[in-house]
Amino acid sequence: MHFNKAMMIALSAASLGLAAAPGQAATYAVDPAHTYVTWEAMHFGTSTNRGRFDKKEGTVEFDAKAKTGKVSITIDMNSINTGFEMFNGHLKGDNFFKAAEFPTATFEGTKFVFAGKKVSQVVGQLTLLGKTNPVTLKASNFNCYQNPMLNREVCGGDFTATVKRSAYGMTYGLPGIPDDIRLVIQVEAVKQ
Repeated sequence: MHFNKAMMIALSAASLGLAAAPGQAATYAVDPAHTYVTWEAMHFGTSTNRGRFDKKEGTVEFDAKAKTGKVSITIDMNSINTGFEMFNGHLKGDNFFKAAEFPTATFEGTKFVFAGKKVSQVVGQLTLLGKTNPVTLKASNFNCYQNPMLNREVCGGDFTATVKRSAYGMTYGLPGIPDDIRLVIQVEAVKQ
């Protein structure tokens, strides 16, 4: 009898200790089928040009209980897609992304900011054309759910940021093509 009571007390203490321990970050892989990196730029004050990057990969470390996270995303600059091949070639060229010399761009998010239980911002750095500058992605939506097809947790949301392309040395067409470029990012990542 003493042994059973002692074991129960020890197990209870151990489970309380685990419950009180800080959460551990889980690793999530970016789901390319549900992740889109798009951009928007005014064109000489008339209409908005839009495009996306079709190839991207990355990982997210996320701990909802501790309200911490990190993200690392790599974008293939040669995968730019505007729906018009000639425009794609122009953007990949020396006037804009110089994709032959700089085939990838990266975003390294080092801090997740929370509003209650939801991620409201991801603070990090964007490296483009060999230059790195701070960028804060603002969340307009964020959630986690149990994916019934994968039988795994998936977290994601919609994020936006505005970057100055001149900060990366991309000055072609200024001021007719404005300096401010709006990034719109839809991301989902699957718990590993």
